[in-house]
Amino acid sequence: MVKTEMSEDFYCDEVLSGKTEVRKVHETDDVLAYHHTRPFWPVHIVVIPKRHIGSLLTLEESDSTLLLEMIEMVKRVADRVVAEHGACRVLTNLGRYQDSKHLHWHVSFGDPNLS
Repeated sequence: MVKTEMSEDFYCDEVLSGKTEVRKVHETDDVLAYHHTRPFWPVHIVVIPKRHIGSLLTLEESDSTLLLEMIEMVKRVADRVVAEHGACRVLTNLGRYQDSKHLHWHVSFGDPNLS
């Protein structure tokens, strides 16, 4: 089977379809933040757009409002994690590092070896 971009999209195929239940942190009409289903860090929250965008590199000019809303959500979640734990990481992956071909941001805290 040849994998297409959409067949590698856990967020559309599982999370947004409702097949995989998630513990939501915050949600708007266009953006969802939730606790990662298989956390790498002790605190691991994912922020995704509710419509498919392949990655940061595939954003179009027409996506600027959605990107701004995503960044506001990342900021809100990061602020909460910093308030609770004193620090956090914010990252997105591209290319081979990006397992799911759907734009997403990780907001995390902690040592993965201690989770």
